[in-house]
Amino acid sequence: MATKIVIVGGGAAGMSAAAKARRTDPTLDIVVYERSGYVSYGACGFPYAIKGEIARVEDVVVRTPAQFAKQGIQAHVGHEVLAVDAAAQTLRVRELASGTECAVAWDELVLTAGGAPSRPPLPGIDLPGVFVLRTVEDALAIRNWVEQQRPAHGVIIGGGYIGLEMAEALAAHGISLTLVERLPQVVASLDPEMAAHVQTELEQQGVTVRLEQAVEGLTGDDRVRAVLVGGATIPAAIVIMAVGIRPSATLAHAAGVALGPTGAIAVDDHQRTNVPHIWAAGDVAEAHHLVTGRPAWVPLGTTANKQGRVLGENLGGGDVRFGGIVGTVVVKVFDLEAASSGLSEGQAQTEGFAVQTVSATAGSRAHYMPGHQPIHVKLVYDATTRRLLGGQLVGREGVSKRIDTIAAALHARWTVDELAELDLSYAPPFSPVWDPILVAANLAKR
Repeated sequence: MATKIVIVGGGAAGMSAAAKARRTDPTLDIVVYERSGYVSYGACGFPYAIKGEIARVEDVVVRTPAQFAKQGIQAHVGHEVLAVDAAAQTLRVRELASGTECAVAWDELVLTAGGAPSRPPLPGIDLPGVFVLRTVEDALAIRNWVEQQRPAHGVIIGGGYIGLEMAEALAAHGISLTLVERLPQVVASLDPEMAAHVQTELEQQGVTVRLEQAVEGLTGDDRVRAVLVGGATIPAAIVIMAVGIRPSATLAHAAGVALGPTGAIAVDDHQRTNVPHIWAAGDVAEAHHLVTGRPAWVPLGTTANKQGRVLGENLGGGDVRFGGIVGTVVVKVFDLEAASSGLSEGQAQTEGFAVQTVSATAGSRAHYMPGHQPIHVKLVYDATTRRLLGGQLVGREGVSKRIDTIAAALHARWTVDELAELDLSYAPPFSPVWDPILVAANLAKR
């Protein structure tokens, strides 16, 4: 009898695992249960579909259940896994449309339920017009609301990546926006002086930014009408809750699967949990951080796909490991690009490193080339060993790929002196003779 693989969650990690397992061992019996109505979609594209830059929200779907069925993978949408019995190797599944429940046996169980958006228990949080953004259905609901209700005013609660991208998306529809963040800066992964450039861009694009303020509640009648912040009432006909996500690990924890210090599922480098025959990957699982040497939870689509691929090959009889992460991220904020990899100065101090930093501003192209823009660079390194610990870049062009140079250096555990010796490409339309990264690295070298 074929080994039965059951996967809980049909997002990036789950479907990558399913596809790789099928390619590795064609005899496997692979079944996927997904609570929403879609599998295998690019959630990072949602803001651009809501903006209208992508024609249809559904265009972010990579493959459908019918396409997976041709590959011998049964992907059941609209099915919620209610409980896992690790000893009996069964789980209880409910078909949401009918309410019918059944028991499903498994030989190997894969937990890839992802992360759940935080919804703080605020008054009015369930009013129509208040949205989170996590699934295709969420993106469809937001786009339909914008197109049908034509809101004039909106509030975005949270200054992280989703909040910033949704500011651009909603502003494209002519919505007057206020962004509320309880921290003293937007983009918590950046150091304050770098995040200040992002805030300036938001404000120059007409977004009102209110920092260090907490939302007290939402008001309305048949729909949301306003958000209460710091004793003030902000008009809002649409509200985006973008206050972060948490790993959907409740099901796993109840089944005896160990959680790590981050609250996500603890896994080894093969994506195995502490319970035999149970695996985990993606936003529900931790990853090994190559800079700190400790478990981290950095929910990104890149990590989810890679972990899922490793897990799938191991399910098929392989013996591969996931090498770890350095937490590389990039976000587009209107006409600005902001990126980071590794640790910020604040994070490095918290980790106990002897922190040293350098900052530099250099051109994205040769100074005589039309269109050249400043790029702000910050490098974080250990003052004793001179090992590079992290880097941040903000600018209007050339940031999104330059951060990959920092990521590669972090993977290689380079010092800032080694970074300064890189033979980076040069041509006037693309870079000055001294690339901004080299300018910063040479400052550190001196």
